[in-house]
Amino acid sequence: MTAPVFSAADFVSAMQALLPRGRAWPRDAGEVLTQTLNGFAPTFARSAARANALLSDAFPAGTFELLPQWEESLGLPDPCAGQAPTTDTRRAQVVARFTHDGGQSVAYFIDLAAALGYTITITQFAPSQFGRVFGSPFGGTPWAHAWQVNAAEFEPSQMTFGQAFGGPFAFWSNAVLECELRAAAPAHTTLLFSYS
Repeated sequence: MTAPVFSAADFVSAMQALLPRGRAWPRDAGEVLTQTLNGFAPTFARSAARANALLSDAFPAGTFELLPQWEESLGLPDPCAGQAPTTDTRRAQVVARFTHDGGQSVAYFIDLAAALGYTITITQFAPSQFGRVFGSPFGGTPWAHAWQVNAAEFEPSQMTFGQAFGGPFAFWSNAVLECELRAAAPAHTTLLFSYS
């Protein structure tokens, strides 16, 4: 359900409906009272529009004006996104940090990457042992705690309609992916990245 949108004319009609009845309260367009109400109505319409904007801005996925407040509360921006990240990149980081509460499964890290705008797969390793398929990687015990994120070399982030001017039309970087996954990775594991 979307918030109702009221115009200045809607507010004039509402204020006229609240006036008492009688000759002292004329409702014709040329009357001084109606012109006075027409002077107040644009302010009420602007206030209602700003309140509607606040409703969509209050949620991380649609935020624009409250983006700095969301970032501050979630420990962002961080150096992962570079010097001048796009609004979409910043918003994706906010959504990812806000909605993901931790996990250690492959599915969790794939979902975290998807929330950041990246498509990945994960390769898990195991230490060498008898009975393994010939030709598979040979490694020692530390490989039991190693895993690899496989992603495209560059994941372009395109500008969306309605974004503020001054940002780039497209942004190519996997720095956010690496930084966020390293921060979320279990401390005892070794995280590797492979780009194709």
